[in-house]
Amino acid sequence: MSEPFVDFRHVYLAYDGAAEFAVEDIDLQTRAGEFIAIVGPSGCGKSTFMKLATGLKQPNRGSVVIDGQTVTGPLKFVGMAFQAPTLLPWRTTLDNVLLPLEIVEPYRRDFKQKKAEYTERALSLLKTVGLDGYADKFPWQLSGGMQQRASICRALIHEPKMLLLDEPFGALDAFTREELWCVLRDLWAERRFNVILVTHDLREAAFLADTIYVMSKRPGRIVVRRENPLPRPCPLETTYTDGFNALVHELREHIGHVRNT
Repeated sequence: MSEPFVDFRHVYLAYDGAAEFAVEDIDLQTRAGEFIAIVGPSGCGKSTFMKLATGLKQPNRGSVVIDGQTVTGPLKFVGMAFQAPTLLPWRTTLDNVLLPLEIVEPYRRDFKQKKAEYTERALSLLKTVGLDGYADKFPWQLSGGMQQRASICRALIHEPKMLLLDEPFGALDAFTREELWCVLRDLWAERRFNVILVTHDLREAAFLADTIYVMSKRPGRIVVRRENPLPRPCPLETTYTDGFNALVHELREHIGHVRNT
């Protein structure tokens, strides 16, 4: 890999006052447009990895390079979505999606002049994720799955080079979760932004990711790197195949080994 898009080189991070590292010796490289998933037991440092990838934290040792630039502060070309959609209750779906363009430079300075263009972009995204006709609804008028769709649109409205997802579907029922897997899969297949997904759901990792990383218990280290052997992008029917089940079982064995170590 001559020019990785994400490049962690022997990264260590200890939080202020902590006696031990939260993550240690993280060495990970991804290709441009690659979708990776990070799995591991609770408290293993998955969220710390995300903070390092966004520039919210800088390593004590090692280096983090994203898109050819050493990360020294928060990145502007990153979109993020979390388990809780955190939509502002007093704003409509459309206005929630537009929010990053109102507050993040360089979009903020041009927002009033380009609002019609940005609105068209937001409406197109909402249609893509199945929220056509819900632009004027408030969060309390949307189901949990609809709110999460809007949250993903908000994360993508400024056309980021990288999307970071921290347990984005963990609070949803199984049927809605699989629906949103397909929504995310199709958005990624169309736009090919880089994705880092943190999840406890091994089926989710196996369905969505090109490459899956397993982290150890704290202090978190990468102990397994598994390239996904399944067709990419995956049709949902793949989740019922022997190959898919074998991959999930293999990942579960790795997690079991980590927990027992």
